[in-house]
Amino acid sequence: MKRKYTIGSRGSQLALWQTEHVKTELERRFAAHAEFAVRVIKTTGDANLDTALSKIGDKGLFTTEIETALARGAIDLAVHSLKDLPTTQPASLKIGAVSERETPNDVFISEHYSSLEDLPENAKIATGSLRRRSQLLNFRPDLEIVEIRGNVPTRIGKFLASDLDGIILAYAGVHRLNLDAHIKQIVPTDVLLPAVGQGVMAIETRDDNSEIVRMVRELNDETAEVCVAAERAFLRSLEGGCQVPIGGYAVLEKDEIYLQGFVGSLDGETIIRDAARGRRSEAGNLGRALAEKCLRRGAAELLDNARKAARKSESEVV
Repeated sequence: MKRKYTIGSRGSQLALWQTEHVKTELERRFAAHAEFAVRVIKTTGDANLDTALSKIGDKGLFTTEIETALARGAIDLAVHSLKDLPTTQPASLKIGAVSERETPNDVFISEHYSSLEDLPENAKIATGSLRRRSQLLNFRPDLEIVEIRGNVPTRIGKFLASDLDGIILAYAGVHRLNLDAHIKQIVPTDVLLPAVGQGVMAIETRDDNSEIVRMVRELNDETAEVCVAAERAFLRSLEGGCQVPIGGYAVLEKDEIYLQGFVGSLDGETIIRDAARGRRSEAGNLGRALAEKCLRRGAAELLDNARKAARKSESEVV
């Protein structure tokens, strides 16, 4: 007799695509003795779409309710965009596996312009990310940044119905939903360093559910696991969440990790960007070391000022 397992997910099209992808991979391997169903759980970030994310709070906006359901046994595993998942899990939970990484870059979408460089002076660009805001204004101080909320198709729809000149989204979400036709530019990481974990899916499990832990582990991508361990250690050491101007991106070159990190002011005037190399076996130490380098250069004050400025911001959300 097959055992039934329930996978928790947000209800957005992207979240459901990711969850169905994981479900299919599990079924392909374990269909002989296991069945998998999906349960949609609404999170704080999904319930409040009229407020800037930075005003709601910057940790667990899209994960807390799902983690609560997992911890109390209402679901057996959960699928997240790793960049949404706080760097510290509740005591009974763990990241059981991470997916192979999709292209981590952000993308520029526009009806009239081919790239960020092609934008006219004082162009209006939409993003809901303080990380993107800071780096965009550092790259092009003349830009007007407009706050935008909603899932990927909703944000694209809002943009197309507006007078905005462009919008910035993550390549992974656009690509997974077959919306690549809207992309005008894959933005280089030297202009927009990605969010920590961007392009990677995380499968979260309970520590005590050994059968699910064993099954999920077969989906793990070791290269992505090492890289995001360094990135998340960097973010954790800066006490950052997904809604502060922090970016981190690691690549594995043979047995060496190359980790880049960024911290910035909301107006883009001050940017701390640094990098470090280390052995793959020391991913966590590498992330912490890079964070210390940034802290010595003033990252703590930058982040504190950014949080205060974000809470006070009166920018309209579209």
